[in-house]
Amino acid sequence: MSAKKFVSGQSFDKPVTVVARQAKLDLSADTVFIHKSGIEFRSPTPFNEWSEMTVSLQSPNDGGKFSANGVIVACTGNKHAGYQVSMLFTDMSSTAQARLASMAQSPFGSA
Repeated sequence: MSAKKFVSGQSFDKPVTVVARQAKLDLSADTVFIHKSGIEFRSPTPFNEWSEMTVSLQSPNDGGKFSANGVIVACTGNKHAGYQVSMLFTDMSSTAQARLASMAQSPFGSA
């Protein structure tokens, strides 16, 4: 995931749930960007880099839901403006990979 792709990306259409040991967030569509290898989102709370997390996504194409595990690779920002969190997915099923790739290539993501 690069800054260039993030800047040119479009937001994901459905709310996304992010679950970690320390937090569960239901994120609005304008705070989430989908990539074929991960996800970027704005959060009101910080996340520790290298923390493992699970996200639940719902495809805008067919409404199918899936969960994916990942690792936080970056978290920047502050408590006043919020935090920009970048997460790379790990150990995804082939079905989840196909849905993610489809979402990343749609108007809702940034391949």
